[in-house]
Amino acid sequence: MTAPADVAAPAAALPSVRARLPSLTGARWWAALAVFVLHALVLLPAYPFQKSELFRRIHQDFLPMQLGAAGVTFFFVLSGFIIYWSFRPGSSTRAFYRRRVLKIYPTHLVAAAAFIVVAAVPVGRIVLWLPNVLLIHTWWPKWTTVGGLNVPSWSLVSEMLFYLSFPLALPLVRRIPSRWLLAAIAGAGLFILALHLVYFLGFDGPRGIANAFAPRLVPGDTSPPAELHASPAWFAQPDIPVLRSYWSSYDFPLSRLPEFYVGVLAARAVLEGQWRSTRLVPALMAAFLAYVASWVVPIDFKMSALEVVPMAALIATLAARDMRGLGGVSSSRVMVWFGEVSFAFYLIQFPVMVLITRYVIAGRRFGLLGWLGCAALCFALALAAAAVIYHGVDKPLMRRFARAR
Repeated sequence: MTAPADVAAPAAALPSVRARLPSLTGARWWAALAVFVLHALVLLPAYPFQKSELFRRIHQDFLPMQLGAAGVTFFFVLSGFIIYWSFRPGSSTRAFYRRRVLKIYPTHLVAAAAFIVVAAVPVGRIVLWLPNVLLIHTWWPKWTTVGGLNVPSWSLVSEMLFYLSFPLALPLVRRIPSRWLLAAIAGAGLFILALHLVYFLGFDGPRGIANAFAPRLVPGDTSPPAELHASPAWFAQPDIPVLRSYWSSYDFPLSRLPEFYVGVLAARAVLEGQWRSTRLVPALMAAFLAYVASWVVPIDFKMSALEVVPMAALIATLAARDMRGLGGVSSSRVMVWFGEVSFAFYLIQFPVMVLITRYVIAGRRFGLLGWLGCAALCFALALAAAAVIYHGVDKPLMRRFARAR
């Protein structure tokens, strides 16, 4: 199985040796860190802090749900950018799929196994873990499956769809004239906004613009032994419905597919000279303003729709800077290492939080400083575990099996 001959692009557009992009590798860390900060805030049940007015103000006014969602949007757009950047004309489709599966599944399975152990998941109830392990669980609008196991793994279902579709859609992507690439990116951004508008108008869900309040609180001011997503009460429920508008706009893999192809188009734009800007400040400001705008729109638009095109501009700018040797903070050796372990860090963070909740937080009382200490402990352990997974599992497997012998 090889890519069809008609997908080959001119050599000038697809050079055989492309520039390394250390800034994008390092930038992955900042996105993973945003997800961690949000998760540490809402998934560490440090009582009475999580029940205080201070917590509500911090969560709703300064660190809302869309903070972590912005990191996921960055990952999705970056995924499309890197996949196109690294793809070679004539490459074997089978080899492409093998590399993608090797990059995703081993780390995912390690994190899933860790969660099953630390959360004492009842493995006899297959619906809780098998859809998650197979990475098919967000195709159904049921929290029994969507949130049944390691919470961050929901995004991997979309990633697997991205990878499956890429060799099939590549001929269509290549047929877009180079001069239309930026217009195509803008058009994709408008399509995403229109799609979310359809979900907003057509399905039940919140209509207000207030930031979502996420913690699932239980009675009492003493910290419980587990956050709801990792508690026996959660695992015992026969079914947990979700708001259809929220699931459709955020979790449903087909809804996130355009974000991946915005990244693909951005990679083409950089490679073919349609995006030349190396000015980082305007790109950062565009992403920041899109994030600020999320405060004044309904939740269907808060979590990704406003930020896709600004994220693409930021990623394209970082890549253009790397091509010109400009570099920056994210391209340093230390930041590149953080970026390399960021995928494992992203997946292992919640199992670590469940572990710390069970053995450190449970049965105790914590204020703001206590929560900060628990979050710092989770950060240190998750980073150490991520380094072990990356160097002990990911790299050896990729080195041994990523290429046909």
